[in-house]
Amino acid sequence: MEYRQLGNSDLQVSEIGFGSWLTFTDMQRRQTSISCVHRALERGINFLDTANVYGRGAAETVLGEALAGIRRDRYVLATKLFFPMSDTDRGLSRVQVRKQLEASLKRLGVEYIDLYQCHRYDFDTPLEETMEALTQAVDAGKVRYIGFSEWPLDKIEAALALKNVARFVSSQPQYSLLHREPEKGLLQLCARAGISQVVWSPLAQGVLSGKYQPGAPVPVDSRAADRSMGAFLNPDWFTPKVLTAVQAVKQLAARAHLSLAQFALAWVLRQPNVAVAITGASRPEQVDENAAAADAQVDPALFLEAEALLPAH
Repeated sequence: MEYRQLGNSDLQVSEIGFGSWLTFTDMQRRQTSISCVHRALERGINFLDTANVYGRGAAETVLGEALAGIRRDRYVLATKLFFPMSDTDRGLSRVQVRKQLEASLKRLGVEYIDLYQCHRYDFDTPLEETMEALTQAVDAGKVRYIGFSEWPLDKIEAALALKNVARFVSSQPQYSLLHREPEKGLLQLCARAGISQVVWSPLAQGVLSGKYQPGAPVPVDSRAADRSMGAFLNPDWFTPKVLTAVQAVKQLAARAHLSLAQFALAWVLRQPNVAVAITGASRPEQVDENAAAADAQVDPALFLEAEALLPAH
């Protein structure tokens, strides 16, 4: 495993991270999820990402069980707040930051969060209030560093302009060969500000694993076949044109002696402002495959060919 510095922090994070969105919210997969966390740690993955809203606390609870008894310095723990946890609990107000942080700490079974992230921007709360609340959490030792996910560029700049508040060290955008929106200003802004990217969906919701074949039925055990998970998928990525292009990129990956998933992860990690590519897994063997992407050496010409085949959708 290779490691990178997370923004202007002293955190050294694994290039491949492990996320707990999908499988951790299904209690029938609880033991498998715990096994995947342990396999990730064995493979040198130290960045573990979750959020309070995943399963309304279920993912944090399972992750906390998985980490019980493991030395705290073996992992970098990241969670988030913003989305509704009840009919009245949502957003980034001072009250919610305090309430949701305490609840996350309890579910995770830890005394502090390494990276506390604003899951989205809260247009109903003054930015100054949010930043002051996050700063108080840092000053209290309950949070080491703070980050944001999918904030508008002008709001990032506004936060950076505030005085006497904790500084963001991470941004969590969607970024992949099929979704290149962060290249339209976010990467440049963050690089100047000492903020690293912690990328979600680097495999484009599984499309860049190559499991979906043009003209073929959706695999029964895939995310697209699951009624709840499938609702989050981008339909533009499941057209015959895109799926055919994905299969062509798979041939490029083979020339680099990589699986398509490893190639797609290596493409994301080619970007120096990216610190972590967050991956998920429904079984430990997938953790092994993803972890191997951190060591991948790919001819940049192959990446250029892949970009030409897959114009961003």
